[in-house]
Amino acid sequence: MAYETIKEFGRPGAILTVRSMLLAILLIGLTGTGAELLLLNHVESLWQWVPVLLILLSFVVLGWHGVKGGPVGIRAIQCTMIAFIAAGFTGFYFHYQGSVEFKLESNPSLSGWTLFWEAVRSKAPPALAPGVMIELGLIGLAYTYRHPALFASARTESKDKGE
Repeated sequence: MAYETIKEFGRPGAILTVRSMLLAILLIGLTGTGAELLLLNHVESLWQWVPVLLILLSFVVLGWHGVKGGPVGIRAIQCTMIAFIAAGFTGFYFHYQGSVEFKLESNPSLSGWTLFWEAVRSKAPPALAPGVMIELGLIGLAYTYRHPALFASARTESKDKGE
């Protein structure tokens, strides 16, 4: 890692430590969330497979980044994490719809704000559970923020052009 890239962050080792911790937190979160989704049998429909497949994809992309490094791996992580965030918001929609249907089956008279609050507080399906996908996506993006591999690529390109 070039000193020029790190010096703007203060102590050279500090940002590397934070980046390593973010990666560790991301890997723990991916492992735990993936295990939970599989244990809950969150694979009954195509839409339920999306977070499971994204977690598998993230392990592949992170493994590739760990072996190869470089800016392409960082961009692949960023794209995957953006997909996590999109999947989280989509999951909110599906979980909320499922909660509304469940609440209306048990009490057809619910409507408006009462229905909304009952659905949001529901445990089956938990309406806010997909937020973990957004959280993991944001942790992954924080890991890639101003990653040295992106700057190393820019310096190499500028040197190749003779600038």
